Amino acid sequence: MNRKVMRQRRKKRRRILFIFVPLLVIVLASVGYGSYLTYKLANATSNANEELGRGGKSDKREQAVDPSEDHFSVLLAGVDDSSKRGFSANGGYKGVRSDALILATFNRKDKSVKMVSMPRDSKVEIPGRRNTDRIAHAHSYGGMDLTVETVENLFDVPVDYYVKLNFDAFLEIIDALGGVEINVEKEITEQNSKDEAKAIHLEPGVQTLGPEEALAYARTRKLDSDIYRGDRQKQLVEAIIKKSASMESIPKYGTVIETVGDNMATNFTFGNILALFKYSKSIDSIENLKLEGYDDTSTGAYYYELDEASVEEVSEQLKSHLELPGYEYNPDDSTSKSEEESNETP
Repeated sequence: MNRKVMRQRRKKRRRILFIFVPLLVIVLASVGYGSYLTYKLANATSNANEELGRGGKSDKREQAVDPSEDHFSVLLAGVDDSSKRGFSANGGYKGVRSDALILATFNRKDKSVKMVSMPRDSKVEIPGRRNTDRIAHAHSYGGMDLTVETVENLFDVPVDYYVKLNFDAFLEIIDALGGVEINVEKEITEQNSKDEAKAIHLEPGVQTLGPEEALAYARTRKLDSDIYRGDRQKQLVEAIIKKSASMESIPKYGTVIETVGDNMATNFTFGNILALFKYSKSIDSIENLKLEGYDDTSTGAYYYELDEASVEEVSEQLKSHLELPGYEYNPDDSTSKSEEESNETP
């Protein structure tokens, strides 16, 4: 097998992992107190800080928002890029696609978090491009500036902040945490990160997974389907968050913060990140919104065709959660309504 094919295979498997890494930024922000860790976090944030070309305010906002006072949104982006090439929001983006995109909204009233993941092959309109394209291509065309604009265009909601990370952080974070505890429901045999066949073998039962085992657990799809693989990924997310928040992990925060900081670009300031502390009790009960769609190969190329009704439904929920003008948020109501619709309800 030649090197090009091997690199392509590794990239394909790594895509699923980016959903985990950005969550660590929020977790560490919520527990990263103490003078030493505060210094580490402040230094990492300062080195990673980079504004978008638009400035500090979304074009869909009348004024900039403050996480300590307002509802806000964050776009979490994972790319298969190397920090050695000058990792930044828009530096060296050509040809570098986003391998994972997650939009999270935060409501300051009940400290709740909603999150929606956008499949990388989702067929969308990319501002400035003539034809529809995969959402992952937005980054290769215009870095985080165009990625943010594309997501705003898709859901018609403001993206206030972004966090961009690369794959290098994942294995290092799992290693720094000393592994994570997972209840493996089925026997799994997988390749390792070096493409060595059947190198990883997991028996059913509760066990601590190291970096290589976690990678195999997250990427395997031979057992069932992508839906179940997604469930395993969510299980791993929860395990990472739980381990990060445990007392035994506190001495490891410095290493984890450095790892994330070296592989991150964000327009969050240190003060913004500290404001996330109030969401720490909600971080393990995030509401995941599902974006429905179907596989489409009618053009000869593969796309994930988004269901328009599903996009609209997710958009309405995000608008409500952010309490954008004309919308209200009711935590006890599973459906979101605009103020106009609410007034029409008997």
